[in-house]
Amino acid sequence: MANRPPENWRAWMAEVARDVEAGIVGPECVGAAEMYPESLLRATDAVLVAFEAEVGGLVELSDEEVFGAVERVVVALNGVDGDASHGGVGYCTEEREQLCEYIDLTLGEHGVDVAALAARRGISRAEITDAWRDW
Repeated sequence: MANRPPENWRAWMAEVARDVEAGIVGPECVGAAEMYPESLLRATDAVLVAFEAEVGGLVELSDEEVFGAVERVVVALNGVDGDASHGGVGYCTEEREQLCEYIDLTLGEHGVDVAALAARRGISRAEITDAWRDW
């Protein structure tokens, strides 16, 4: 099972905090150890757990069903990204890439041939979220 991106973000923050404490990186990096507010991490996790459950419950794996699930997860992530309760923090380039990769991997783990799915729509597999993505 693919790691949810918030797991990666938590691990990175812990590593930076350890490096600051050990003097490996300077004190100017201490803010990086708090880059992802817990509210953003929890909200992102909740959206991805719901996506996993939805994809796991798809029966036919029709293009319409799969793209429907992709649309719902992307729209929900748009809401997380735009939520002011996270202190103005949202998804940047690296986070976006990890989220898109996670969606792709999760679909693949549930039997979706993502490359073929995208090809039938005339897009690349990297573009499967683009129609709905604001982040």
